Amino acid sequence: MNNAPVKLARETVKRLLEGRPLPEDGNEVIASPLWKEQRACFVSIKKKNGELRGCIGTLSPFHASLDMEIIANAVSSSTRDPRFPPMTKDELDGVIFSVDVLSEPETIKGIEQLDPKKYGVIVSKGYRRGVLLPDLEGVDTSEQQVQIAAMKAGLYDLDGIMLERFTVERYKEL
Repeated sequence: MNNAPVKLARETVKRLLEGRPLPEDGNEVIASPLWKEQRACFVSIKKKNGELRGCIGTLSPFHASLDMEIIANAVSSSTRDPRFPPMTKDELDGVIFSVDVLSEPETIKGIEQLDPKKYGVIVSKGYRRGVLLPDLEGVDTSEQQVQIAAMKAGLYDLDGIMLERFTVERYKEL
């Protein structure tokens, strides 16, 4: 598997924490034709024991290329996830990066069109929106997946929610 996305995410965070300039283009770090695509992605950082350390992403592309999307989300995941304090340089060797590149979300009619191992879910109602990536440890049913995404959005009444699903290309450090 091509690990260019996670190499770019790690290199970005390493440079950030060392006070060096960030990559300006993914090709500076790892050349790949994929980086010229405009795609949404999530960058996740976990401790080696599997505990989440940061996860930030986009549901639709914000930047002109996937490499810039990865760079921006790596910075946010390591320093701006409101659930955690900003990472320090000392933590870098003790974490594992993964990058999920998202497909275009599609609206679905109901929970029966979900599979938590295959699809991520976006739950929305009004201005509130919650997302959960696919194939997460401990999320075994579509009902659990929707409930967690709804809670992340602050939605406790599921009447009138809109559901969207998406797939990911997941790149992980080994």
